[in-house]
Amino acid sequence: MQSLMFAFDINHPDRELSGEEELSDFIANHILTIENVKEVRFFKDLLIEIARGNTALFIDGLSVALVLGTQKYQTRSIEEPISEALVRGPRSGFNESLDVNIALLRQGLTTPDLTLIEYTLGRRTRTKLVVAFMKGIADPEIVSEVKQRLNRIDVDEVLESGYVEQLIEDNPFSPFPQIQYTERPDRVIAALLEGRVAILLEGTSFVLMVPTTFPMLLQSPEDYYERWIPTSLLRLMRYLAAYISLLLPSIYISFVSFHQGLIPTKLAISMAQTREGVPFPSFIEALIMEISIEILREAGLRLPKPVGQTVGLVGGLVVGEAAVSAGIISPIMVIVVSLTAISSFAIPNYGAGIALRLLRFLAMFSAALFGLYGVILFFLAITIHLCRLESFGVPYVAPTIPYSLYEWKDFIIRFPLRNMKQRPKMMNTKNPVRKK
Repeated sequence: MQSLMFAFDINHPDRELSGEEELSDFIANHILTIENVKEVRFFKDLLIEIARGNTALFIDGLSVALVLGTQKYQTRSIEEPISEALVRGPRSGFNESLDVNIALLRQGLTTPDLTLIEYTLGRRTRTKLVVAFMKGIADPEIVSEVKQRLNRIDVDEVLESGYVEQLIEDNPFSPFPQIQYTERPDRVIAALLEGRVAILLEGTSFVLMVPTTFPMLLQSPEDYYERWIPTSLLRLMRYLAAYISLLLPSIYISFVSFHQGLIPTKLAISMAQTREGVPFPSFIEALIMEISIEILREAGLRLPKPVGQTVGLVGGLVVGEAAVSAGIISPIMVIVVSLTAISSFAIPNYGAGIALRLLRFLAMFSAALFGLYGVILFFLAITIHLCRLESFGVPYVAPTIPYSLYEWKDFIIRFPLRNMKQRPKMMNTKNPVRKK
């Protein structure tokens, strides 16, 4: 109030203000010494701002109220993201404060091209949401599509970015995540510079990025911090781990139950010896172990961290050893299930890992019914589904479909950074060149 009452004289002849808008703008931008001052015209909007902890300033003669940004929430400090641990790279991560998250983006993108559009979602919660994109790079059609889908949201509460993800995704019946989320500011900054759009929500540390393709879910931010040769090998291992996580139990079931002649003789004899005395067929055997592993994995996540790690490791060893000793499970099945579980941990995106774990059971049912033919039909059905899937107008399996040879520089094998001179063509960016 000091600056408003004494610092300036509005009636001074050098400051002739004509009209309500000029007076309001002068007070907000030249007199008040507080940040985040905005005008509010409707009483219902003013009540929401006061409920958020802001202060309303009424001035005689003005038909608008000035809202002063005096809110202060207790937030945790900036910490390293737990869900996306890296060996090399920045250690800072988003937290639950929208202002802090925006500041982290501006810290990495010191350019006026970073554009922020604010929304309010939820009839009851009135949660603040910000859409971020790079003006001059992002495709206006993608930005417009994001705005339209957000404007169609009409629910009581929006408590986490997962609500927004489910309400704006293209195909809610697909097991694959069509929107990528992250806790890492460096990953969001890289996505914005590629022409993608970021969605930040108050109260959560997870930021959404659209459009999303399936190869993006198998990439890690560390892929661009290390040299291209080890990075390419790690990516190949991730794709191999994805196939193992999805198909290994079903292939084992089909070989043991239908196609024993395809197994080498010595290996077939060894497998027959290990399965001697097992009362269940291979499908039931695999189903028991897979369900046990999934229950142990879920129990490890829900328990406190020190106890959860112990339950996950010791529980798996104890259950597997006890099942083999009791003659319920064959030793080779324990190896198959263990290798499958370890491969699923190599997938960087948690949502993609859940999708593959879910589809693994469908692959096992297909193998139990038709053998290798069932596995092949299942894989073809998944491939067709992926080819038909889109994320905000971008094909989900790009750059394989539509085929683009240049995009393969950052697909399974990452080429040296000096050769990656253009942004992804599938994003249809306004400025495709990022390196001359």
